[in-house]
Amino acid sequence: MSRPLRFGILGAAKIAPRALIEPARLGSEATIDVVAARDPERARRYAVEQGIPRVARDYAEVVHDPEIDVIYNPLPMNLHEPWTIAALRAGKHVLCEKPFAANALEAERMVQAAEETGLLLVEAFHYRYHPLFERILSIVQSGQLGPIRHMEGVFKVAIKDKTDLRHRYDTAGGATMDLGCYPLHWMRTVAGTEPRVVSARAEQGALNVDVVMQAELAFPGGITGHMLTSMADHETFNTSLRVEGQHGTLIVQNPLAPHHGHELRLQQRGEDHVEKVEGTASTYRYQLVAFADSVRTGKKLPTMGADSIHNMRLIDAVYRAAGLPPRGT
Repeated sequence: MSRPLRFGILGAAKIAPRALIEPARLGSEATIDVVAARDPERARRYAVEQGIPRVARDYAEVVHDPEIDVIYNPLPMNLHEPWTIAALRAGKHVLCEKPFAANALEAERMVQAAEETGLLLVEAFHYRYHPLFERILSIVQSGQLGPIRHMEGVFKVAIKDKTDLRHRYDTAGGATMDLGCYPLHWMRTVAGTEPRVVSARAEQGALNVDVVMQAELAFPGGITGHMLTSMADHETFNTSLRVEGQHGTLIVQNPLAPHHGHELRLQQRGEDHVEKVEGTASTYRYQLVAFADSVRTGKKLPTMGADSIHNMRLIDAVYRAAGLPPRGT
């Protein structure tokens, strides 16, 4: 396919401009051709603001549009499964926002639909496509740190609007879903193995909705992990990853969005080595380039298939360990 991929967007989502629309404008891989929202008037305003040429009546019209190659699904988490599967069944590739689904069973059904149709289904863990995380993995895999002993992943940011979908259980909200999915994914990716949840403790806002979550993990080989996430009103933005090995420690500030500033600090034998990993674009731009290449070449990407299922299984297990029901159950 030599022409750009033609995307349709489900929902007038706040994340879509920085996650897809703006990255698409920076290259020739993709165009954004159509959008639909629950409120048609909102969709029209959004299309004008974002320079999208067409507005569809509803999500179904976008999914079945013969001119569209890819569906971008940034809908509330409880709508990821039905509309992703509908898009795949309609012959469309899908870039689905994180977290992948409301729970692991939904994730399994989504991946099965992708396998049955032979179409690309990727979870939008954009951080994974930036050179910073490749540098993190290269340090760990080089053996500089020695055997890994412990990891800590943190993502905190205030989400004060209590009407926000992330504060609602019926839309599969919660801090672990929207924020904690990242540090869980960071640690799984570094370890290259799947952990079990030893314990978890939540602070609730609305019923069954975690505003704060802490979880203790145990990976094969004796590696331990700690996840802390919070969307409490008092929080300031903080994302970090700490990897402690027998011979050194790696501390990364802002592995989430390194294009907005980051620091990689390697501590060994009483010395600190600090570096920044140069990137020519945002994490979202790298993600879009990788997605388009995968559509054209069939190359597998790291945030798809079994990886998405395993991350949702871990999220479900964290909720159960904290005495809360997994989302959508």
